[in-house]
Amino acid sequence: MPPLIALLISIILIGYLFVIDKKKSDGVSNAIWIPFIWMFIAGSRLVSQWLTMGPPMSAEDGSPLDRIIFTGLIIAGIYVLFRRKINWDHFLKKNGWIWFYFFFGLLSFLWSEYPFVSFKRWNKALGTLIMALIIMTENRPYEAIGIILRRLAFIFLPLSVVFVKYYPHLGRQYHISAGTPMFTGVATQKNGLGEICLVIGIYFLWNLLVASMDRKETTHKLPYSIYVVMLPIWAWLFYIVDSMTSLICFGVATGIFLIARLPAVIAEPKKLMKICLFFIFFAGIFEFSFDVKDTLITALGRRPDLTTRVPMWEDMLSMAGNPIVGYGYESFWLGPRLKYMREKWGMEHQAHNGYLEMYLNMGLIGVLFIVGWIAIGLRNVYRQLSTNATAGTLGFCLIVVIAIYNWTEATFFGYNNLWLLLFLAIMDLDNVSENTETVDNQLITQSNTLST
Repeated sequence: MPPLIALLISIILIGYLFVIDKKKSDGVSNAIWIPFIWMFIAGSRLVSQWLTMGPPMSAEDGSPLDRIIFTGLIIAGIYVLFRRKINWDHFLKKNGWIWFYFFFGLLSFLWSEYPFVSFKRWNKALGTLIMALIIMTENRPYEAIGIILRRLAFIFLPLSVVFVKYYPHLGRQYHISAGTPMFTGVATQKNGLGEICLVIGIYFLWNLLVASMDRKETTHKLPYSIYVVMLPIWAWLFYIVDSMTSLICFGVATGIFLIARLPAVIAEPKKLMKICLFFIFFAGIFEFSFDVKDTLITALGRRPDLTTRVPMWEDMLSMAGNPIVGYGYESFWLGPRLKYMREKWGMEHQAHNGYLEMYLNMGLIGVLFIVGWIAIGLRNVYRQLSTNATAGTLGFCLIVVIAIYNWTEATFFGYNNLWLLLFLAIMDLDNVSENTETVDNQLITQSNTLST
């Protein structure tokens, strides 16, 4: 098939999916287009990369166009939030771990070697939190995130197939040493496509296995034609991307959702966390007694050193700065350190371990924030399971999956979508938002024009 015809068919398919899903957006304001645009960029490519189909500019400089886009979305997001009736004092008190982290990041400019670059990256990370707040202050937040994830799936999956099969210069990369292909789709690298498949897979699986049991809420139910079209495309992409981290995390999510369907858990939803914690404890005892980790990794077709990541992590630890406060907000991958990591390990963006990444940039204090987020998030989800088991199950799954995912990837920074989803899962907004106002359509039009 000629590439242009394949692209045209995918565009028609995307249009069809948007049309049949349009009626499912009732009760959600137009403001969700702002986080949708943000998550579209975060999940695929920067606007400058879409326009030029080339690599981004240097880590220190960035792209002026992308800076304008992100700034515009952040300003639009702030405007939306201030039009909503939010008890900010109450919100700050209930989510202190999040705000203290950003305040600490602001302070870290004082010891960062690159304070201006660090400040720009801090702004993007704050933008991620703002996008999460827009979603969570909707009248129906879980319906809002569902709409966003579906629309991203409608675009990402068909285009990824077209890029991989018909535009290999856009949808593929090649191993420098082995020369074998790596499939990236609409993302910029293999793990990015794996993350897309993971997030979309979790959403559709939650919709099929958990949300479908909620008799009080029917908006989660989708036309069967969406599943018929999307699931085969998703399965094929998940297969060819060969991202073991995403595959393992999806397996964990599947287990959580299957446990949530047990009659005992349906009758008492809080048992979900108790059963899952029992399995985690049992797995820890099994690993301690029989040391099965290396055997399992080998059986999955990977090396016990996680394809040189363990030696790379040891090298990074030897380069760590102040163990308490780190190098400063997202300041490790700059200057001589960036040059060294690029030349020796071929890495230039992240440590492929979210906890190590946080330690290098923000020290032990930063890692403590992560632990606090997870612990408080689990507490909030435990309470939510008794009032809204459908949403609580999704929140619990996201916290567990993201915590595991960050063992071999790093998402606790920047404008990463998994970090945004973690904020959605851990934030406590009970009695914080009284009402959600629909955003002026003129603002949304301006935001959409700005993004394109």
